[in-house]
Amino acid sequence: MFVGALVMGCAEMLVMGMLDLMAADLAVSVSAVGVLVSANALGIAVGGPLLTFLTARLDRRPVLLAAFTTFTGLNLLPALGADLDLFVAARVVIGAVEGLFIAAAITTATSIVPPERAGRAMAVVISGFAVSGAVGMPLGRLLGEAVGWRASFLAVVLASAAALLVAVLVVPRVPAESHVGMLGQLRLAFAPRVLAVLAVGVLLFAGVSAALTYLVPFLSDVAGVSGPWIGACLLGYGIAAAAGSFAGGGFADIGAARALTVGTVGTSAALVALVLWGTSPVVAVLAVLGLGMCSAGITTPWQHRVEHLAGPGAILAASLPASAGNLGDAIGAFGGGRAITAGGIPAALLVAAVLAAVAVVAAILSRSLSPVSAPSTRPGRAPEPAAIR
Repeated sequence: MFVGALVMGCAEMLVMGMLDLMAADLAVSVSAVGVLVSANALGIAVGGPLLTFLTARLDRRPVLLAAFTTFTGLNLLPALGADLDLFVAARVVIGAVEGLFIAAAITTATSIVPPERAGRAMAVVISGFAVSGAVGMPLGRLLGEAVGWRASFLAVVLASAAALLVAVLVVPRVPAESHVGMLGQLRLAFAPRVLAVLAVGVLLFAGVSAALTYLVPFLSDVAGVSGPWIGACLLGYGIAAAAGSFAGGGFADIGAARALTVGTVGTSAALVALVLWGTSPVVAVLAVLGLGMCSAGITTPWQHRVEHLAGPGAILAASLPASAGNLGDAIGAFGGGRAITAGGIPAALLVAAVLAAVAVVAAILSRSLSPVSAPSTRPGRAPEPAAIR
């Protein structure tokens, strides 16, 4: 499941690393190719929860394998010569099955480990996407320049097919047992307490996105980091994010609410440091590393907290953090762009810091939230230590 998440994440980042190559080959603008990124995000944000809802009563194994199979098949389209319009439509569906895969994989992972290790099991799956952030874009660029952008997707299909074969052999059956129906899943997954914690992530990732979208021009124009050092800084960010993602699982098992609050504070502090002292290259690089570690480190505690608060609605709720995170990314990129228009690159970082600061307040206020009823012991349930409820 980690490898599956890694392959899906790399496929998502592949386009970002080859935007100009694809635009030149297809004789369209870079912004036209950029629609592929938005299509994937739209699929995750809307299609992921929808497909998870429709399959909530099914065994997780066939759901996970079906999502993986669809992902593999649709990524073959560009390798076979599909035009841009068809690929955009395919990317919406790819995003939807990616969201479904995330939810099914997390539910499966938490069902095959002891309850006290549920957070670490979630982190293994989520870290596949975190690691892909470090390798997906540079790998896409190297492949695109070496073998062409269409052949790069053939490499994705081959890697995905290999991971799918392993999944067929080793992933166990996980009956989606629940004493609530589909409408009950909706009511519990979208309960106010769950939405409140989802809002923490939306605000935080909006802040992170507002900064990351314009990080390269900030490093070069404001911090004075240039040339190969920018690439090294971005690589460092990816490595820090991967480390934070793995570490977040252990902290989630100890106390998800506390870990979410601490990680949010750390992310906010890193953004504030960029705003106040980002003209120093040393401070800017250290803040970027801290931003990567803390923002990725909260993903598992956030996921853990959402599922815990949803109670028996955790199967559907498992798809919501990915959807909310994509919403936050879109809000942050838009807000940062408007800020740059009004006040230049530093203004985008100021917007990022303000959004993260609001997320800190929301995280603190959400610590007292608890499920309506005691946690269920059904498979896939991610219980939370009683001390932090």
